[in-house]
Amino acid sequence: MKISRSKNNRLIAGVLGGIAEHYNWNANILRAVFIIISATPFPGILVYLILWMVMPDNKTPKKSDIIDGEIIE
Repeated sequence: MKISRSKNNRLIAGVLGGIAEHYNWNANILRAVFIIISATPFPGILVYLILWMVMPDNKTPKKSDIIDGEIIE
């Protein structure tokens, strides 16, 4: 499964929610860790913006993506 931005678990763009869903982590804990890391000299905001641009949005399958009950990727 590819990491993608979350449609359901988002506060800004769904980047941290998507990472949390992919690894089955608690999104709120990941957000708290991100805030702590962003307060340090580490460029957390820049990394977030880059991930926002690079990560695809999590799309729900359309009818045209389903054939015989199976989702075509």
